[in-house]
Amino acid sequence: MFKIILNVIPRPLLIRLSYLVRPILAFFLKGETYTDPIDNKSFTKFLPYGYGQQRNNVLSPSTLSLERHRLLWLYLKNETDFFTAKKRVLHFAPEQCFLNRFRELNNLDYTTTDLLSPIADVKADICNLPFEDNSYDVILCNHVLEHIPDDTKAMQELYRVMKPGGYGIFQIPQDLNRDITFEDDSITDKAERAKIFGQYDHVRIYGRDYFDKLRSIGFKVEEIHYTSQLPDSEIDKYRLAKGEIIPVVYK
Repeated sequence: MFKIILNVIPRPLLIRLSYLVRPILAFFLKGETYTDPIDNKSFTKFLPYGYGQQRNNVLSPSTLSLERHRLLWLYLKNETDFFTAKKRVLHFAPEQCFLNRFRELNNLDYTTTDLLSPIADVKADICNLPFEDNSYDVILCNHVLEHIPDDTKAMQELYRVMKPGGYGIFQIPQDLNRDITFEDDSITDKAERAKIFGQYDHVRIYGRDYFDKLRSIGFKVEEIHYTSQLPDSEIDKYRLAKGEIIPVVYK
């Protein structure tokens, strides 16, 4: 039944409805099998999610986080001082599962930005940011660059506003079996773009050369295979995507 609903309802409406009904879903799915590390609530199962082809058991009933959100949370919590040290943070297209939690952290000077999102603090084009050079200790820019036609300019802007010694996490949908990023501006049909690129509003499929492109901008890049550091039992418990790489960049 959930698969049918998720396939029929448009994604923006589905997200709004999900936030209204999530307390109900969380109550009825309460259990001990799977845990969302963002709020530490446990369930008998997670919900299916995905464009076109659904991924089973991936959408948290409580925070509505997906695999990449939970992986990022675990990395920030276990491997960084993000939750304790004084940091000036810039967060692009802030995810709902993080937004209020990050805003409530007293150690962060936290700013959100997006060109269209009504919940962002600053409306801005990632290719022409209104921030001064060397402004931010941490930049979070996840699942954004695949939407940007001129991702080189966007990366240059991210580098410009990051403080020397700062770091960023720039997650993207990535085909690790593909050496070279694929893009084709001649494909304009939305259905065809969704079929080829995964979503109608994606403009490329990043390959492994994504990391080298970041390096060409000036970033030092670490390809963090974080799930390789976790036991299979935790990967399953937190419903993570085994093998996903976290791109951590430094200036």
